[in-house]
Amino acid sequence: MTPHEAADAGSPGAPGGTPSAPAGALAAPVESSSRVDDVTDRLVTAIATGEYLPGQRLPPERDLAASLRAGRMTVRAALARLVEQGMIETQRGRGGGSFVREQHTTSSDAIVQRTLGARWADLSDTSDAIGRLHGTIAEAAAENRTTADAEVLRERLEGYRRAESGRASQRADELLHVAIADAAHNATLRGVLFDLEARVSIAAPAHLWGGPDGMREMELRALGDHEALVDAICDGRSTEAARIAREHVKIDLELLERVLRSGAAAAD
Repeated sequence: MTPHEAADAGSPGAPGGTPSAPAGALAAPVESSSRVDDVTDRLVTAIATGEYLPGQRLPPERDLAASLRAGRMTVRAALARLVEQGMIETQRGRGGGSFVREQHTTSSDAIVQRTLGARWADLSDTSDAIGRLHGTIAEAAAENRTTADAEVLRERLEGYRRAESGRASQRADELLHVAIADAAHNATLRGVLFDLEARVSIAAPAHLWGGPDGMREMELRALGDHEALVDAICDGRSTEAARIAREHVKIDLELLERVLRSGAAAAD
C-alpha cells in the first residue's frame, strides 16, 4: 500500500497502486477511549485470520495508520504490544520491519472473538456485496477478455497450482484475481471491488488465508474453483463464470466463521 502519509489520520490506499475506500468492517475508524487497544485488537485479528501469515512483513506504520485511520504513534504502540505478545518481531536495517511470528497466542482468541463478533453484521453484508461484484467482474471478463488476457489467466492459474502452501499460495491467488479484474476491462468495477475488499482485509486485494488448520484443504478447494473459473472466462461462458466467482469468494466468510468458532471454543 502507498497511501499519503498523515500525522493523525489519512485516506487508505490499496496494495499494488489500486484504489481504496475508507476502511469499514474490520478496519473501521478507531474511536474508542483507548485507540491503542482497538488498533491492537484489529492487528491481532488480521494476523489470526490470515491477512498476514507467519514470516510476512506488515505494511509500514504510515500505511497501517492510513488504513486504520489512526495516528502513527497509536499504531507504533499497538505494534509494540504485539511484540510483547510474541505475535510479531521487529527487525532493523535494510529490509527490516515488523514480521509475523505467530498467528495465535494465549490472549488472541478472546480478542478475535470480540473484534469479529462486534462487526459481524458489517462483515456479512460486505462479503455478500463482494461476492456479487466478483460475479459481475467475472462475467465481464468472459465477455471482454482478449487473447493476451487469456494467456495471462492461464499463466496465473499455473502459478497458483505450483505455489507452496501458505504465503506463496496466497500471493498467487491475489495475482490471479487481479488478472481476472484486469480482463474485465472496466476500471470502475475493478476499483469498486478493491475498495470493498479493503473493508474486510487491510491486505486487500490479497484474500484471507485462515490458519494452519484446514489451510491446505482450502487451497485445494480454491484450485478447483480457479480452474473452472479460468476455463469459463477463456471460453466466453459469462453466465457460468459469474456463478463460479460468486460461490468461490464465499470462502472468505467461511474462514472468518471458522476463526470465530475456534475462538469461542477456546473461550469455553
